[in-house]
Amino acid sequence: MSMDFSPPRRAPRGESIVPMINVVFLLLIFFLMTSSIAPPEPFQVNPPETAEGKAADPAPVLYLSETGEIAFEDARGDDAVRTFVARASEEAATAQLRAAAGVEAASVARLMRDLAGAGLAQVSLVVAAEK
Repeated sequence: MSMDFSPPRRAPRGESIVPMINVVFLLLIFFLMTSSIAPPEPFQVNPPETAEGKAADPAPVLYLSETGEIAFEDARGDDAVRTFVARASEEAATAQLRAAAGVEAASVARLMRDLAGAGLAQVSLVVAAEK
């Protein structure tokens, strides 16, 4: 009878989770690179409500606050209107005006007239659907 002095056999190791972690990180990077993050609105605007209508397409949006402040991206006032008209003229989508519900109709009409005078043929007024 001989004696065996070799080291004892080890139990098989479980499957490694490193490949799964690699795939998860690759998916995370893929989704971060392909997604677009919407810039925040320059100020809080609660649009008026309507009973019917269709969802707005992504397009340049001009904001009109209850106090009459006009904003587009980082621009304010007349600068915002000029920048908005230039961007809306470049893009094929219909430009959008998002006015607060408390804004006087005369202010909205005046702004729409100014936008038409600047060369915008069509501007959509964004409203919220009734709940």
